[in-house]
Amino acid sequence: MPRHARLFGESGYEHIVVRGINRQVMFVEESDYRKYLTCLEKYGREQYVAICAYCLMDNHVHMLLFDESAGIPLMMKKIGVAYTSYFNRKYDRTGCLLQNRYHNEPILSERQLVATFRYIMNNPAKAGICSAAEYKWSSFHEYWGKGSFVDASVAESLFGCEECFRDILDDQTIADDGSVSKKLFSDEWAVDVMRDCIGTGKGVELQKYSRKDRDEALHKLKKYGLSVRQIERLTGINRGIVQRA
Repeated sequence: MPRHARLFGESGYEHIVVRGINRQVMFVEESDYRKYLTCLEKYGREQYVAICAYCLMDNHVHMLLFDESAGIPLMMKKIGVAYTSYFNRKYDRTGCLLQNRYHNEPILSERQLVATFRYIMNNPAKAGICSAAEYKWSSFHEYWGKGSFVDASVAESLFGCEECFRDILDDQTIADDGSVSKKLFSDEWAVDVMRDCIGTGKGVELQKYSRKDRDEALHKLKKYGLSVRQIERLTGINRGIVQRA
């Protein structure tokens, strides 16, 4: 079956996920993480792709990229070839290291962009490793004049200051003026997220989806910050199903 061209969002922002084949680790020691970051910097510059955020976990990588010139596919190919070659030589192995092609998700709104930053930075905490601020292999500490190959302009524009950026890791929302609100996510906010992520603000429509599509949609809504109870209320789908998705 021929491969189809990837669809990239009009905003130019993409959430990219790369995984090790069969959940295999991609990084064994610190020098492996550094090698991947070297590849990310080199091929990002070469293909004019801005690296806005990243988090390297042991068997997968999350990135937020900005691309106006359709350079992501070639950039990701070159990173995959270079890093796999390095890893195989170092650990005396052969064959594929990465699982299929990378996954890409277009970012369609500022609200989704904020949620993606939050999701990527929180990966270590979600995995039970440590807090986002304590994790060494993410871009968490590479904004606000810290100096890096990371394009800090997006984070600094969205959050305004480092304190606000840290606050997004809590159960909070970002107001239209960029300030952080301590109130819980509202249903109005949740409906907006639904429109951005799954193309509808009517949660009950998920009941008509196939099981696979329904679970994918539920997983995406949880990923972007909706609580299980909120999803249950807005969709009418049993809490147990939402929790398992």
